[in-house]
Amino acid sequence: PFRQINLPVIRQYVDYLISKQNVKNIFVNGTTGEGLALSVQERKQLAEEWVCQGKDKLDHMIIHVGALSLPESQELARHAAAIGASGIAVIAPFFFKPTNKDELIAFLREVAAEAPALPFYYYHIPHLTGVKIRVEELLDGIKEQIPTFQGVKFSDTDLLDLAQCINKNDREELVFLYGVDEQLLSALAIGADGAVGSTYNYLGQKNNMMLQAFAQHDLSLARKYQFLTGEFLNFVIKLGFGVAQTKAVMTFVSGIPMGPPRFPLVKASEEFIAKAKAKLNSIVWPAD
Repeated sequence: PFRQINLPVIRQYVDYLISKQNVKNIFVNGTTGEGLALSVQERKQLAEEWVCQGKDKLDHMIIHVGALSLPESQELARHAAAIGASGIAVIAPFFFKPTNKDELIAFLREVAAEAPALPFYYYHIPHLTGVKIRVEELLDGIKEQIPTFQGVKFSDTDLLDLAQCINKNDREELVFLYGVDEQLLSALAIGADGAVGSTYNYLGQKNNMMLQAFAQHDLSLARKYQFLTGEFLNFVIKLGFGVAQTKAVMTFVSGIPMGPPRFPLVKASEEFIAKAKAKLNSIVWPAD
């Protein structure tokens, strides 16, 4: 939450996620949280507040510590360990990019080593980083080089790559968290363990119902939830949907002021807010 980081609302945010959305795990300073637009100090402050307010309330608090600068990423990793985070995640650096698996692993290894007691996740989001090294390839031998490697936040539509990762993970040592909300059911069907995504801030309860239906082998009901989530996202994507618009939706659904995004992003228009609100209110969910 902005304009400057609005730390006082984090406590309300935690309580809202738990009581209204049945969400008990968080991913801090990622894409939706505009982590890469924040200073190192701001990222530390935000991580500290989430861990402080989530203590004894939330189950897992993963802090994204990826940065373009290796020393900054290492500093953030050490900080996450010091404040009691549950784990850390790192995107691929995306200006001076790794060009192959070995270069990427070398960067990730240097960050993970700074928090040797914390589970480490690779945050795969190639459409934003431009680093398109397949995760299936990346995973070969990675545990030997990064002993704390726990899994992947897989934010890509390449379900073949994800399926091959899960197929090779036959001893179930790793965790695969899917990051394309409108395709979560597809990822669950091939073995994804869970999800990290922006819509779970305000549609967490609906997606929990989908997860429950899937676990109970009620595929028809699970599809209804997925199709309705997709209907809303398809509608807003056509209007222009990104982090700024996500913050606007979260504000009107939760009542918690998320503020505008940070430049170069610009805040959602009043027209977008009105149309998105009307669309979301028009959806009839199976449990309604």
